[in-house]
Amino acid sequence: MQELFASGRIIDLILVLMVAEAAVLGLLYRRTGRGLPPRALVSVLLAGGFLMLALRAALTGAAWPWIGLFLGLGLVAHLADLAGRWRR
Repeated sequence: MQELFASGRIIDLILVLMVAEAAVLGLLYRRTGRGLPPRALVSVLLAGGFLMLALRAALTGAAWPWIGLFLGLGLVAHLADLAGRWRR
């Protein structure tokens, strides 16, 4: 288990699960019209995905600019999500 975290592979697993979640929720929305529309879903998952990438970079000892880049991109995705919700 320690190696799973130290190598950052745990984050890879989480990202795969996030993609599967997006596919299931997108399909559910397409078939039933219930849930988040795909555009809103993408911004939510992007924000979380970028935070996961920042965590992966930190776990694997990446240089701080990479961590900062992923955190910054997460902020942009989060603000896009907030802007989309604010308009509704």
